Amino acid sequence: MILREKTGLFELLFATQGSVLPHILPRIIGVSLLAVLIVWVDRNLVSLPHTNVAPFAVFGIALSLFLGFRNNAAYDRWWEGRRLWGQLVADMRSLGRECVMFLPEDAARNEVLRLALSFLHLHRGNLRKISDSSAAKDWSGVDFSDAPHPPCAALSALNARAANAAPDGFARKALSERLSSIALAQAGCERIAATPLPYVYSLLVFRTTYLYCLLIPFALLDDAGWMTPLFVAIVAYVFFGLAEVTEELAHPFGETVNGLPLDAMCRTVEISLAPHLGVDAPKPLAPKGYYQS
Repeated sequence: MILREKTGLFELLFATQGSVLPHILPRIIGVSLLAVLIVWVDRNLVSLPHTNVAPFAVFGIALSLFLGFRNNAAYDRWWEGRRLWGQLVADMRSLGRECVMFLPEDAARNEVLRLALSFLHLHRGNLRKISDSSAAKDWSGVDFSDAPHPPCAALSALNARAANAAPDGFARKALSERLSSIALAQAGCERIAATPLPYVYSLLVFRTTYLYCLLIPFALLDDAGWMTPLFVAIVAYVFFGLAEVTEELAHPFGETVNGLPLDAMCRTVEISLAPHLGVDAPKPLAPKGYYQS
């Protein structure tokens, strides 16, 4: 995730970090070169069909509305993922305080909280499809990597340990409700990760975007002349850029520059639970080059 305040005009125009431009630049160059070829052929070899710009204006409005709808759907996924991880952070902090209240034995309390941190790192790895579970094992000392679903295995172990350590039914009920809230947020994140935007949306968007960018030079030959490739490049940047932004936002847990900073949120929980564990709190993860993972 890019963390950057509003930049100056020069940086705003030429900054590439956090931008989709590096991903779509080959496509922009490709349609622009095709526009150059079309203008050259029309001027030097044979007169090509010159269409009216009005149909492309209507087509462009319809395409932009569809791209906007798809972009909103992708942003809803990104924001829901952020909200669910915010809930996880809050539940973990509450779990730390509840363990202090309901689990009198230090050893049991520490084991429960370490299992909670192990679960959080396994959940992060599961969403990002990362097989490395070293961070989780460092906290709990237990290797859950062989389990069918490592995050659920860690959460089940946490539940069993808390149930055994709770002194009475009220404590078990309170801790059970907290773990249920954690499991609900976990399931919400997995639902987003396992359910992409319908493929037919992506197929329709990319087909119509390419079709529009490839045909629009014929509508600009009369009025734009040799400026046609420039206008085609601008149009391609807008439409290809919107389509690419949607692809990144639709996968909020990925390691792209616009993905959610799951590593930093896990570190936030570690800092919050460190006093309950009696260990020194680690330092927050600082962005590297404005990027926070």
